[in-house]
Amino acid sequence: MQATVLIIEDEPQIAELISLYLKKEGIKTKHALTGEAGLEILKQGGCNLVILDINLPGMDGFEVLQEIRKIESLPVIIVSARQEDEDMIMGFGIGADDYVSKPFSPKVLAARVRVNLKRDSSSASAANRKLAFGSFLLDMDNLWLKKDGERKELSPKEMALLLVLAKSPGRPFSQKELYEMVWHNSYGDLTTVSVHIQRLRKKIEEDPSNPAFIKTSYGFGYYLCINEAADDIK
Repeated sequence: MQATVLIIEDEPQIAELISLYLKKEGIKTKHALTGEAGLEILKQGGCNLVILDINLPGMDGFEVLQEIRKIESLPVIIVSARQEDEDMIMGFGIGADDYVSKPFSPKVLAARVRVNLKRDSSSASAANRKLAFGSFLLDMDNLWLKKDGERKELSPKEMALLLVLAKSPGRPFSQKELYEMVWHNSYGDLTTVSVHIQRLRKKIEEDPSNPAFIKTSYGFGYYLCINEAADDIK
């Protein structure tokens, strides 16, 4: 069945460009210039994913996302010209599934849409917004990580990395994928990803040199292992 993507974007030229690339992928699109109009379209049903701009007239993107999560569990990709880490963290915390910074490559955005459409819609439901692994509990709504009830302090980038890995446990993410999703850039020093992974391991692993949770699948990337006994790849 052909998927339908709702584009909530107040700049018609950008919306048309996104729509053009998605239609090349065989994906139908609907467009709303405001958040209020987008919510009305969603209430009518038939949409499988939302591309949501943050800077909208009237309700901003974060307010719209909060309303979406009251009525839908479908994937939401935030598109924003703002680069602040706090915006990305807030978006993930409210319930966004992905975050793309402007200016962006339409091909990359189309690829992100395909990936998110393939994910099981149940993974985005509110019931799955907490993830337990080992003695840790990650709350993806309120953005905290606790070990045996004690809160672990993470930097914004460390939390962002953990959120990406936690949304798809067991799936390896390459350095390039993580760099694009967390640093919102297609080009740069990819070693910064491994540096932050090492920092994250030092905070959650008993033995960072022999990690039980944030593992490396050689040739594929980093992934979160939530069942240590079932996987012996470090």
